[in-house]
Amino acid sequence: MKHRTTAGLAAVALASIALTGCASGDDGGSGNAAASSDGNVCEVTPAAEPSPVPSPSEEDVAAVESIEVSGPVGKEPKVTFKSPLEVTTPTSRVVDEGTGEELVEGAQVTINYVVIAGKDGSTSGSTWETKEPESFKLGDAQYDLLNERLIGQKVGVRLLMASTAMDQSIQVTMVEVSEVEAAKEIPTRAEGTEVTPEEGLPTVELADDGQPTVTIPADYEEPSDLVVQPLIEGDGAEVTKDQTVTVQYSGCLLDGTSFDSSWGRGDPLSFPLNGVIPGWTNGIAGQKVGSQVLLVVPADQGYGDQENGAIPANSTLVFVVDILEAEAA
Repeated sequence: MKHRTTAGLAAVALASIALTGCASGDDGGSGNAAASSDGNVCEVTPAAEPSPVPSPSEEDVAAVESIEVSGPVGKEPKVTFKSPLEVTTPTSRVVDEGTGEELVEGAQVTINYVVIAGKDGSTSGSTWETKEPESFKLGDAQYDLLNERLIGQKVGVRLLMASTAMDQSIQVTMVEVSEVEAAKEIPTRAEGTEVTPEEGLPTVELADDGQPTVTIPADYEEPSDLVVQPLIEGDGAEVTKDQTVTVQYSGCLLDGTSFDSSWGRGDPLSFPLNGVIPGWTNGIAGQKVGSQVLLVVPADQGYGDQENGAIPANSTLVFVVDILEAEAA
């Protein structure tokens, strides 16, 4: 759960590629653009360290303690409180201790949750209602509000938290961990057979660790159709649109501005492929796990005429994507 989440975990902004994404330079791409005689150079710089989160005040703790939770483990709970509920910083408490396997960093957990508006107690989202639990890797930076609160707990734990949403409203989230899978070793970069790209496309140079630097030719013309250019062909299974993928990626504007990058944050990103911009869904599906792909995404397969964080309206987007894993969503 991010600090900027809009309505619980289902609305977590999956960096700049999500349909509800933030695309803000402070998440990993620092807007580092440079011009050269060959074109516009897009480089990734490390993300700034996040500001420390203040400790909850006595009033915050009392507010969360006053929230009543009823109902059995495994079912959607009834969460009631006197509204409006206010907290000044993320504040949580464990409602029920789990009795299953211990939750460790790197493990894949599956959770159900319900999100309630602090202003009036109305429900704004529930995976119990949609019957679509959410999975993520403990330690994934996207879920910073949950990682430290869940690591060390056990399967079956029910966690209650009040926090500030993107729109600055207070939301109350009740989370239950239903499953855990052992931590898996996932590559940090694409590995496979190099593919010679077509001439005239943005070029990619890789650092020793695989981090890309993209150069957009000075005379590059914006394409009207999605460009999908494999740079490395992996030997894994083909990705399908209904899978959850884990990737490393960098995103650039045509002027060389880096607007987002998992490399800058230091961690790969996992997300359902059918929950991101069409250019990603259409460009990644059909590629093999282990591949690296250059995507040039026209605005109509990106964010269209909507500004999105550091991305201006009607922008063509350039991505370099390393496909590290694909699993059933």
